Amino acid sequence: MILKSSVFPIGQVNKPHGVNGEMSFSFTSDIFDREAVPYFVFEIQGILVPFFLEEYRFKGSTTGLLKLEGVTTEEQARGFYGLTIYLPKKFLEKVETAEIELDYFAGFSLVDAEKGLLGVISEVDQTTENVLFVIPTKDDELLIPAGEEYIEDIDHEKKIIYVRLPEGLLDL
Repeated sequence: MILKSSVFPIGQVNKPHGVNGEMSFSFTSDIFDREAVPYFVFEIQGILVPFFLEEYRFKGSTTGLLKLEGVTTEEQARGFYGLTIYLPKKFLEKVETAEIELDYFAGFSLVDAEKGLLGVISEVDQTTENVLFVIPTKDDELLIPAGEEYIEDIDHEKKIIYVRLPEGLLDL
């Protein structure tokens, strides 16, 4: 059985393309093109299920067309509409941090080099131009910029993001 903790998201199925089971999809990482990725994982009725790739081709820098083994009709392809595409975490070390979907970091602890543990990220706010990690506190919440310039290291196994925040940011 595949556990949610053993996969990470790289994209989403958009819609069927044609009548032979092909689907359009968008992605944040093309790791499946750079490495020998034999299958994608999808969450179907609460269970993570691998589907072997029959073929894929790029339409743009973040979109493509995909054909999965066993998916041969438009109706079957329609069942994948809106599903998140996951890969096993063994490919995570080959992916640039900027290619990881930011919602993946919900549940990670955020540790500042000066202040120590700031808390656990409850969500990633992408509604503004500046993406923010949201950390609930007793009284309110901390909103921490998710900029790469602040991130020193990410431990995916322990689910910890190490940051060095500008002096005074936490005092705002």
